Amino acid sequence: MLTKKQYDLLMFIHQRMTESGVPPSFEEMKDALDLKSKSGIHRLITALEERGFIRRLPNRARALEVLRLPDSIQPPARQKGFSPSVIEGSNRPAERVNFSRPPLRPVQAAVEVVDVPMMGRIAAGVPIEAIQQKSHAVHLPADMLGPGEHFALEVRGDSMIDAGINDGDTVVVRRTDRAETGEIVVALVDEEEATLKRLRKRGNTVALEAANPQYETRIFGSDRVRIQGKLVALLRQY
Repeated sequence: MLTKKQYDLLMFIHQRMTESGVPPSFEEMKDALDLKSKSGIHRLITALEERGFIRRLPNRARALEVLRLPDSIQPPARQKGFSPSVIEGSNRPAERVNFSRPPLRPVQAAVEVVDVPMMGRIAAGVPIEAIQQKSHAVHLPADMLGPGEHFALEVRGDSMIDAGINDGDTVVVRRTDRAETGEIVVALVDEEEATLKRLRKRGNTVALEAANPQYETRIFGSDRVRIQGKLVALLRQY
């Protein structure tokens, strides 16, 4: 059940994108809902996100995706279908929305969500102990992952920062025992130490290469390194 302000904000975001293609900024949202500060918009967006109506997009300032609309919404005659709306900030003047307009049609299909098990921490630095057991699950859209079995790990260390992987990030890994040179992998060294590094194959040796000049590339015999999976996605909280 949405409050009136939550409903109004959701419909403002969706109507602006479907009718004019103009992405509203937080300032425009504030003005359209007659709020005194943008902090109120942040609270409404958080509430809508917790209820599964919108999703914040990583690595994009003020970017949101509309996942679904309230079940009570009915379709206008001219709308062909619903697709998620991505919004980012805009400097264009705010536009008042008449919420008595003909209602929009409901989402035709819910976004499929996959539970990816969080298996502990992985070192992006000096290898730490082997991957731990499942602690909880991370909920991700199925189309973000593709086929195969996946697991998630929390990154500890800064050896992969030049590859855009920071301390505290969550990496999503597709389970596999094969990887090509140049791919970022989860590698198990001597069945004891797990680390996140870029793989380089050199004859009968395997090099685990950092993405930070402060760390040296480590080289092992191929029998000492077992690939556990390769990186397919990165999650970050702000």
